[in-house]
Amino acid sequence: MRRILILLVTLTTLLLGGCATDQRNDALTTTLNAYAHTVRWGDFNSALQFVDPKVREAHPIPPLEMSRYQQYKVSEYDEGKGPIPKGEFEVTQVVQINLVNVNTQSERTVTDHQTWRYDAEGKHWWLVSGLPDISRQ
Repeated sequence: MRRILILLVTLTTLLLGGCATDQRNDALTTTLNAYAHTVRWGDFNSALQFVDPKVREAHPIPPLEMSRYQQYKVSEYDEGKGPIPKGEFEVTQVVQINLVNVNTQSERTVTDHQTWRYDAEGKHWWLVSGLPDISRQ
């Protein structure tokens, strides 16, 4: 009888762990899709809301820098291979973003190295690497 109880407790723990992983993966997919959609539309003010509040507080983006994002239209957002797990609560992904300068109509590509962390308490994925750096050539 004791063996059966131990087996049931073990199976229950594994199943619950699997459910948590599924929920975390679903949340990641939803978050990455929403972020990609937001950036594709060039809405960097809304994209900033995906950045971890602690990162936003520690590294606020000055209004002048935020206004630079308005100079560009996003013509492509390519996730490449998609997210790569870097532990249980962190993923990275490399995204190629093509930007068109609205003043000069010149296009260039920015490589965005994203790091996302899962907040288990809030059940939310946060971008901890910040918005893409569009100032680099």
